[in-house]
Amino acid sequence: MRPLALRLLALTFPLVAKGFSDETLEKAAKSEGYCSRILRAQGTRREGYNEFSLRVEGDPEFYKPGNSYRVTLSAATPAYFRGFTLIALKEGKEGDKEEDHAGTFQIIDEEETQFMSNCPVAVTESTPRRRTRIQVFWTAPPTGTGCVILKASIVQKRIIYFQDEGSLTKKICEQDSASEGVTDKPILDCCACGTAKYRLTFYGNWSEKTHPKDFPRRTNHWSAIIGSSHSKNYILWEYGGYASEGVKQVAELGSPVKMEEEIRQQSDEVLTVIKAKAQWPAWQPLNVRAAPSAEFSVDRHRHLMSFLTMLGPSPDWNVGLSAEDLCTKDCGWVQKVVQDLIPWDAGTDSGVTYESPNKPTVPQEKIRPLTSLDHPQSPFYDPEGGSIKLVARVVIERIARKGEQCNIVPDNIDDIVADLAPEEKEEDDTPETCIYSNWSPWSACSSSTCEKGKRMRQRMLKAQLDLSVPCPDTQDFQPCMGPGCSDEDGSTCMMSDWITWSPCSVSCGMGTRSRERYVKQFPEDGSMCKVPTEETEKCIVNEECSPSSCLVTEWGEWDECSASCGTGMKRRHRMIKMTPADGSMCKAETTEAEKCMMPECHTIPCLLSSWSEWSDCSVTCGKGMRTRQRMLKSAAELGDCNEELEQAEKCMLPECPIDCELTEWSQWSECNTSCGKGHMIRTRMIKIEPQFGGTACPETVQRTKCRVRKCLRGPGMEKRRWKEAREKRRSEQAKKNIESEQYPVCRLKPWTAWTECSSLCGGGIQERYMMVKKRSKSTQFTSCKDKKELRACNVHPC
Repeated sequence: MRPLALRLLALTFPLVAKGFSDETLEKAAKSEGYCSRILRAQGTRREGYNEFSLRVEGDPEFYKPGNSYRVTLSAATPAYFRGFTLIALKEGKEGDKEEDHAGTFQIIDEEETQFMSNCPVAVTESTPRRRTRIQVFWTAPPTGTGCVILKASIVQKRIIYFQDEGSLTKKICEQDSASEGVTDKPILDCCACGTAKYRLTFYGNWSEKTHPKDFPRRTNHWSAIIGSSHSKNYILWEYGGYASEGVKQVAELGSPVKMEEEIRQQSDEVLTVIKAKAQWPAWQPLNVRAAPSAEFSVDRHRHLMSFLTMLGPSPDWNVGLSAEDLCTKDCGWVQKVVQDLIPWDAGTDSGVTYESPNKPTVPQEKIRPLTSLDHPQSPFYDPEGGSIKLVARVVIERIARKGEQCNIVPDNIDDIVADLAPEEKEEDDTPETCIYSNWSPWSACSSSTCEKGKRMRQRMLKAQLDLSVPCPDTQDFQPCMGPGCSDEDGSTCMMSDWITWSPCSVSCGMGTRSRERYVKQFPEDGSMCKVPTEETEKCIVNEECSPSSCLVTEWGEWDECSASCGTGMKRRHRMIKMTPADGSMCKAETTEAEKCMMPECHTIPCLLSSWSEWSDCSVTCGKGMRTRQRMLKSAAELGDCNEELEQAEKCMLPECPIDCELTEWSQWSECNTSCGKGHMIRTRMIKIEPQFGGTACPETVQRTKCRVRKCLRGPGMEKRRWKEAREKRRSEQAKKNIESEQYPVCRLKPWTAWTECSSLCGGGIQERYMMVKKRSKSTQFTSCKDKKELRACNVHPC
């Protein structure tokens, strides 16, 4: 049989065994059913070796036909597995026939799990890789099936573990009809000693990005978390059970009030009430808003924990855990639980979309997980029946153990470290490289009553000698109560927290609501407790009760104050249950804010970083400005800091280039000829010479062609022009003679020679002058003046 077993292993897990021919495999496939070969593929067995385990949520001894159960296959640290197979068989059956298999599996995460292609009733890995945990849902078979065997096989490296009797095989039998309605109990009572303290952290993953279909953008939220650590004699909720009134109010309204009342009524079976605030909106990055968390304790009698929170808005959809057992079979306490969550239906409302109108389910149905085939209008609908995307993850981590422990398996290093809870560390864990001032005195308690509050003290970080070593916080908080409420005072009563306010007595208009608390410890001196245990106040719900008014839920709990000290703001929210019947807009406010007071802020001197380097000059040439900054290292809420955080100074760079500047062009000169073609010129002057590499000056003289009149041609014409010119000269000479006779006292010197050209090329100017030689003293000879002439020169291009 050994060769056959190895051959079957190669079929089941291709990564494990190689070297068999296709012909051999084909013959084997024809000879018997594939599912039966999985069951006969017996690998390595280790008696009593429990590094791998198969677990049904709640560890039930019996199943209810048609109910759904979460099945988890996990490896204990540091073990892991690469592949697996999970199958469910009727007791005594071999699995080679379809009717041998019992119930159906439902995939939760398609990236981790899938149905086997050659054995569709079995579940296997999607991709072979390292993993420590997978989860699926298993729906129990119909009545009359009898006991069912859940079997798992594990692939780790090249080793297969398949245990017929051990931690990878679970037997679960059909519940007797006579005990219908009785809750399944854990197989074993808890044998652990002492108590354990845990922290529950809820990570919502429901957003428009992950679940885009019909996502409610404006009103998406998670309701306040409510739950408890409890005994096996009390079940908050369970798959296949019916929702209590408390569960119904959480599921439909997001109100934890009734649920908390139900929990506190089971005081003997409950150790801790678990509460965490609501989240509006449903998702925000963890660097913007921390994940909600709550701490609780368990003991030998009350070693289970359950919680739930509403996915809102929705008809009656929730997520949560039911009867999660934190006690191990080795008489110890579970170190860590990580569970991915999909929504479940409370069975009290028949709506199919996030914002369906109220439609009570009559008669009430059992609690069941939602599936992707529930209704075509469902936001989780998938016509191919795929898995629903996870909407949340919860992490439950042990943070402390108290009292003498009796666990059989010795503690590992993780157990020891987990017990070093922050509140139990007496030594100062401040690094030597962080230099602090002394702690300030504790502030007054933020609560003036016997309700829980907090007080604060502060210290200043004076120096951080090694920037690679982070320094702890400069603030420290401590729970407290108002005067006269300390448990150290033997003459006073120790009171519990107030239970959340009851629902308003009316659905619209003004009514009343109440809340209660109970005495946790009576005075040691035997006196009576005079502290009130009940409060009543007026409440208004849906002020108008007309068709034009809308119905809203009660206000949720107040968020934490926005300030850690001094004055801040806090907010609370509520939801619109039903829009106005007449179709008008709902005018009710869904958010309310008010001021809140925290302990007084203590002003601590500023702690500043060193100045940064100077910035570049604000200009590229000439005069500009430059700046440098430093950072405020102490927390801003510790007080105002008046120290200068930025400095500026002038800076000087090389002079900026100066471009050439010119005057406007002059008018064009007269044409330089009396007939025919000639030319005219115009000029402009340089106002500013270019400097520091500025733009050079362009041309200062321009020349253009001109034509006066056509010159006459022929011998007769030439003679006539010569005669006219001679007569003109004679006339001008005669005129000069007459002028010299008339004005003998105004005499001019001859014209001077032309000056040098102002430019060697491109057009320049020459000048000459005629100066007055003798001027009459009489004022009537005003025309006797110096004369000046200009002409162009060197007009050829440069």
